[in-house]
Formats: sequence, structure tokens, C-alpha cells
Amino acid sequence: MCLSIPAKILTVDGNTAEASVGGAVVKTSLHLVDDVRPGDYVLIHTGFALQKISEEEAIETIRLIEEMESEKNIQ
Repeated sequence: MCLSIPAKILTVDGNTAEASVGGAVVKTSLHLVDDVRPGDYVLIHTGFALQKISEEEAIETIRLIEEMESEKNIQ
């Protein structure tokens, strides 16, 4: 199963960006998406930004991931 995770773009340098993922800063390629700017949210998979998403969608997805983690820790 493949999973992409939401990340907030912090900086952009050509086709590379630094993004915040759960408090960690990761480098990601922007070769597969257009017009990404600091403050945008993207879905990242294996080091590549796959698509831009809205802030609302990113926050909801992060909330669901945290909820799944919480339930996993309870069991």
C-alpha cells in the first residue's frame, strides 16, 4: 500500500522544496507539480510532491492520521 502525506511548503529553490511534515523538515522534488509556493500544501510520496491540496484538506488528513495513530496506541 502506498501512502502520500500532506506537507506544508517552507521554501522553494527551483524544482526542489523544503517542506514540513509532522514537525520534521524534508526535501522534496517539485518536478511533478506546477506553481508551488511557500505556504502551499502538497501530498508527498517517496520524495516527490504529487499534487497541491487545499489547507483544509491537509489539516483534515493530518487529523485523520493522528486519530489512527492514537487508536493504534490504545490497542
